[in-house]
Parts: sequence; C-alpha cells; structure tokens
Amino acid sequence: MNYILFDGPQRDYLLPFTFTRPVSEIRVGIMTLRERWEVFLGVSMTSYTEDYLNVKYPIHLEDLNVFIDASILPTLELVKAVSILKIGDVLIVNELVIAYYGSEPKSVEQLSEFNRIEFESTFVQIKNTWNIFEKNAEILQSDFDFLTKGRTSQPISKTNRLIHSERIFLEEGAKVEFSILNATDGPIYLGKNSEIWEGSLIRGGLALCEHAIVKMGGKLYGATTIGPYSKVCGEISNSVIFGYSSKGHEGYLGNAVLGEWCNIGADSNNSNLKNNYAKVRLWNYATESFEQTGLQFCGLMMGDHSKAAINTMFNTGTVIGVNSNIYVPGFPRNFVPSFSWGGASGFTSYLPEKAFEAAKVMMARKGVEFDDVEANILQHVFKITEKWRMY
Repeated sequence: MNYILFDGPQRDYLLPFTFTRPVSEIRVGIMTLRERWEVFLGVSMTSYTEDYLNVKYPIHLEDLNVFIDASILPTLELVKAVSILKIGDVLIVNELVIAYYGSEPKSVEQLSEFNRIEFESTFVQIKNTWNIFEKNAEILQSDFDFLTKGRTSQPISKTNRLIHSERIFLEEGAKVEFSILNATDGPIYLGKNSEIWEGSLIRGGLALCEHAIVKMGGKLYGATTIGPYSKVCGEISNSVIFGYSSKGHEGYLGNAVLGEWCNIGADSNNSNLKNNYAKVRLWNYATESFEQTGLQFCGLMMGDHSKAAINTMFNTGTVIGVNSNIYVPGFPRNFVPSFSWGGASGFTSYLPEKAFEAAKVMMARKGVEFDDVEANILQHVFKITEKWRMY
C-alpha cells in the first residue's frame, strides 16, 4: 500500500511554518508528523503539498494510493481504520476528511462521490500554530511510550541526579553529565548523539532530538522539544524548536515555536503572558487578521531562517515570518512579515540576495549546503508574502 500525507485545509493556519515545508514536516513531541505515521504504519511516506515545494518534497504516486490529512496524528484505532479502506472509500469525522483511497489527489468536492465511512474514535489534530506547543506534553508522552516500549535506555552517568529514572531514556551516543533530570511531570528523551552539558536543570517532559545540545546551565521545562542539530541554553519553557536552530545563550523563551535555521541572540526574551492576564490574540495568515487563541500563555512564533540580535524583546503573541532579521532595541510589532529587516523603529525589505548570503554561512556551519532548491523556495516565499510588507 502506498500512503501519502496531504496538506489539508489547516495548511494556511499553520503558516509561517508551512511556507517552507509540507504540514507533514512539522515537528511536535519527539517526531515530525510524517515520521509518526511512518513508525505506526511501518512504511515510508511522501507528501502532497504546494507546487513550489515539490522539488524538495517530491510526491510518490502509484496506481492506487491512500491519502491522509497530515495535520492528524495517528492512533492505533485510526491506523486500523485507514489500513482497511477500500477503493473509493473516504474516512470522515464531522465533515473533516481524514483519509481516502483512490488513484490521485482529490478535492473535497470530488470526494462527494466516494463511499463515506464515519470515524468514531478520538484523535489529536494540529489545527493552529499554537497547538504545536499547547499539545506538546500529550504528544511527547505518547511518542516516548511508543518509541521506548520494550527497550532499555543507554546507561546514564552517575554524576547526575535523577528523579523517576524509569521515565528517562537515552538513545545510543547520548550524553549528560553533572545535571539534574526530574521526570516527575513528564518523560525525558535524549536522541542519538544528543548532549546535555554540565550544570543543567531539566524538568520533563523534554525531547532532545538527534545531535541537539543543551549548553552549560540550561534550564528546560514544561514539555519542550529541541529538534535535531539545535543548540540551546538559558531558560526555555513549553517550546518547540523544529531543528538546526540556535538559542545558545541566556534569555527566556516560553510557549514558543521556532522553525529551522533560526537564531536567537544572547539575553533575548519573549513575553508569554499579558500584563492584564487577558487571553492572547495571534496573527492568522488564513484570515489575515489577529485571532483569539483562547490561551493565557502564548509567546513567539518564528518562521525558518529568521534571526534576532542580542537583547531583542518580543511581545506576547508575536509572529515572525520567514527570513526576517530583528536587530534594533525595543519591542517590534506583533506581526513581522517575511523578509523584513529592522525592529521597533521600523522595517525595510530584506532582499533575498542578502538573506541568502547569511543562510549559506549558517547552513555551512552545520554541514548543510544552501542549494538552488532552497533558494527557489525562499524566492517564492518572498514573492507571495510581498503584500504584507508595506516598505
């Protein structure tokens, strides 16, 4: 059976992160949405996404395929329901298309002729950007249970102080020394070749993914995910970093989501709670307006390749697009469009030629080439986000 994850109607609600990736490549818990479906189904999967992303994320079509909404997380019940679909079946809950079995991608209207099957069990869906950190504790626990079941952790150095060591798991090559790991409130998972340096205070849940590093004295808590090849320090609470990003110094990051290739300068902070304790509104690309999240705690959303200089301050509920550079004192506004350069005193356009120079250097530092595929994606993002730049 050939399974394909498609970008459903939630794609626009997951911008700016889906400007540069299919929905399936969003990381939450320990894995990406695609990786989670792959381990549940035991097969490799591809994505059906926007045309300009196809070169980097090519789709593999066969004569018959099962298409699954990438924003929905698998459960055993859902995997069973999907795996027994027959040609012309569509799996639905409350008019939401979960999956369908056919020869090619279909619109919702085209699926009206399919045989409807109602799914009656529960599942988790990532509908909005803030769901990524809001649901991280639940998903991280589920991932931890699934990935570690029947397995034994690598030995943990006796220099550490452990609380609930049975909920702490180190993959091959993972290291931690002279730190406190408290898994009372959630599991602690260290991926392959990840490392926690001396003097760190870790309160689960935590997912430290492959080759990620917590530098000396890091303070992480509140169901936090640090994606592959990222490097962090300071205080981080209930946040998700997709990968290859750096928050390498002191400063606070809370109830936040960072994409890939981001950099947060030393002593930078985001607010995650309004002074009047009101619920937080967040910029919504789908409606092109600020929408209520229903959350009292909501911090920073930062798209791929964006950067913040030292001592940058972000207001509660700030959205930064792709490839923006924030570098002047004061609080920038709560929505900064992609390819913006500046800060509280104003912005200019960050032209792709200049932005690409920085991207090449940053990616090379981690052994990754900035190629034409990446450049073409970012060039397309520059064009489609032009309407939000008033400079």
